[in-house]
Amino acid sequence: MEFGMFHEFPSLPGTSDSEAFDEAMEQVDAAERWGLDVMWLAELHFEPRRSVLSAPLSIASAIAARTRRIKIGIAVQVLPLCHPLRLAEEAATVDQLSHGRLIFGVGRSGVAQTHEAYGVSYAESRDRFREILDIVERAWTEPSFSYDGVYHRFKNVTVVPRPYQRPTPPIRIAASTPDTFPAIGRRGMPVFASVRHTSWVALAGQIRTYHEAWEAAGHPGKGQVFVSAPTYVAETDDRACSEPRDSIMHFYHEQANLLEGAARLVDPETAARRLQRVEQLRNADYDAAVRTNALVGSPDTIAEKLQSLQAEIALSGILAELNCGGLIPHDRVLTAMRLMCEAVKPRFTA
Repeated sequence: MEFGMFHEFPSLPGTSDSEAFDEAMEQVDAAERWGLDVMWLAELHFEPRRSVLSAPLSIASAIAARTRRIKIGIAVQVLPLCHPLRLAEEAATVDQLSHGRLIFGVGRSGVAQTHEAYGVSYAESRDRFREILDIVERAWTEPSFSYDGVYHRFKNVTVVPRPYQRPTPPIRIAASTPDTFPAIGRRGMPVFASVRHTSWVALAGQIRTYHEAWEAAGHPGKGQVFVSAPTYVAETDDRACSEPRDSIMHFYHEQANLLEGAARLVDPETAARRLQRVEQLRNADYDAAVRTNALVGSPDTIAEKLQSLQAEIALSGILAELNCGGLIPHDRVLTAMRLMCEAVKPRFTA
């Protein structure tokens, strides 16, 4: 089991950007010190009340310089917003600076408003995603290459530096819609999923389609599954349930607003699905969320839940959202991380 923290570098009213970065980096330093496997970096744009993390590869370089052991994950790089050659260069640079500690998570994001602000049609995001990922992989593995695509064209380019890890850093692809799970399985790539807007039971069905597609395509072994989830660990179950309540509920309400705004920019079928999620999030019940999708509890409770998920969906790793909603005090985030590293993680090592 791989243990990671999904970090948004929260920004709170009354906190300067500099203070937000300093506090977030203190959590990175603690993760390195306590033995967390991966620090996962979000990519969020134009949300000043939520996050200062709009440039994950820049942050990844800073983490590479101040750590020696922890892996640095991008969760996820929003490919349709990127120029593929520049992206290949910058991500390979992080991999070199970290001596091979980069995990390259990629997706196209459901936040259509960001695409609109960047001047990129969300309707093109799926095709842009495929094209950019193909280019990055070729840039990392071929001495020189040419490309004649729908959105990008160039001749005889050689990208430097090459990644430290050969042939490429680990690449994981985010899945959020039912059709993307089998598509990733057919491609033979590890899958990122989330239970922010769904339950573990519903996710299990989608993961089955991923594994079935993986097997049907003839890939060896079994595809790896990594899931981000609202997570909180405290000394007792009662404390773990009570302390993050306001923050997690704030997160659900903000996610409803975000999805409602995105619905006006997507196709009717996707809009209907997102508006249904909006309604569910606005009517979310905290106690139900703790039962069905959040990982909240004492170290014993969290360990038991993760062991069950290993058996049910072949869970390979968790991206723990230890400050889901961004309102949990810094000292309690650190305590949750320490308990996860010292009291949960050792139960999953040989």
